Amino acid sequence: MRIATITFQNNATSQMDNLQADLAKTQNDLATGTRLHSAADDPAAMSQVNTLNVQMSASTQYVTNGNYATSTLQLEEQAMSDATNTLQSARDLTVEANNSALSASQRADIASQLQQQLNDLIAIGNRVDGSGNQIFSGTASGTVPFSQSGTTVSYLGADKTSQIQIGPNQRISAGDTGAAVFMNIPAGNGTFTTTGLAANTGTGSIGVGTVSNAAAWVPDTYTIAFTSPTDYTVTNSAGTVVDSGNNFKDGSAITFNGVSIPITGTPAAGDAFVVSKAGNASAFSTLQSIITTLNDPTLSNAQISSKLGGALQQIDNAISNMSNVSASVGARINSITSSQGAAQALQTNLTTAVSQLSDTDYAAAITKLNTEEVSLQAAQQSYASISQLSLFKYLQ
Repeated sequence: MRIATITFQNNATSQMDNLQADLAKTQNDLATGTRLHSAADDPAAMSQVNTLNVQMSASTQYVTNGNYATSTLQLEEQAMSDATNTLQSARDLTVEANNSALSASQRADIASQLQQQLNDLIAIGNRVDGSGNQIFSGTASGTVPFSQSGTTVSYLGADKTSQIQIGPNQRISAGDTGAAVFMNIPAGNGTFTTTGLAANTGTGSIGVGTVSNAAAWVPDTYTIAFTSPTDYTVTNSAGTVVDSGNNFKDGSAITFNGVSIPITGTPAAGDAFVVSKAGNASAFSTLQSIITTLNDPTLSNAQISSKLGGALQQIDNAISNMSNVSASVGARINSITSSQGAAQALQTNLTTAVSQLSDTDYAAAITKLNTEEVSLQAAQQSYASISQLSLFKYLQ
């Protein structure tokens, strides 16, 4: 079999080109620290690396989402702390105002202070985050949640909150609606509310009342009407008498249908008190009701005491509600922290796995580089020697 000179040269050149390419790749692997530059280098390993990188990207996004949610929740937590302090200050002022020795002008001065507290509470409810998004507007983050018209404060935000993905199977609320925090607060003691009629002339003042037997309570509107300072009847909304008594004394509790309602002072004949099933009241309306009461010079001390007593209970309800929401916020922040810890641990494992698949093995690469250099040199020397062989060299 004859091998033409051109064939020999092509084969030798091709072999040296391949050796040079292998050598160049090994040098590049050593220089960059990675052995995977394209899928052709190791298709199976590259596929695994791509899968791991997708998981890494998702895990990184979960951590980013968690940071955003934590920041927003911390701002909400601070806002509720400030709101609680404002309500506590308003409560102190209300207790101060519930003093029969105060004059109408003194109560009006306290009402002015409470008006500032109300304005502060509205401002807290309308706070924004660092991006200008409303904290308490729910998903309607561009809408100012609370609007005041006269003595009424309305909620204009959404009823739902944004859900943030912080894990493969975990989503969390990044806030709470203003309705849940400031508006939908159980009125009275949560079961019923009490109030005295504006026409009452006696010194009787009704308390908040308690539930002694929930099973016996029938939600309805009841009227406690006094026919004398000691005689009374309790009727429901249909006018049916459900209880009566003739030995009422100052500070006694009137009990019926599983509830107990204290009345202090001495009611006059014709005075009446109303017990209604509880609904919801806002923190804003509670403060406004106190302001209205203190600015009304026509109310008797007993009427003021009844109204302020109910308002104090309502402030306590608002503070309790904010405490419950704050606890929920704290639990969500802890959940995010836990999720981020798991995500960061996963990222460490993923990084290690990617490194094992793609990083250069320096010891093996250096050995390979030396072998390739020797092979290339040998090929070059062999080519140089053989290329000198020719029949014409011997025909002289």
